[in-house]
Amino acid sequence: MGQLATIDIALDEMLVNLAAIVLRLAEPELVRTPEARRALARSVRQYAVCAARSSDPRVHALQGQLEETLKPSLRIVAIDGEKVS
Repeated sequence: MGQLATIDIALDEMLVNLAAIVLRLAEPELVRTPEARRALARSVRQYAVCAARSSDPRVHALQGQLEETLKPSLRIVAIDGEKVS
């Protein structure tokens, strides 16, 4: 059973590192095109599939952060001195 635990820990570490990479690639200036947004969404979905079986809370926290990157950002626009969002 010790080898399985070692493998599980190694996989969790790889998932944490993968999430860090995807989060860096999720910067708004890098995902401006529709193709880049689709690629990001695909990466986030694939991460979620891999993270589903993990018991590491870091992996699930990072999954939440990754899912937040897919939500559209809201902008505040001023028209004739009034703020409109």
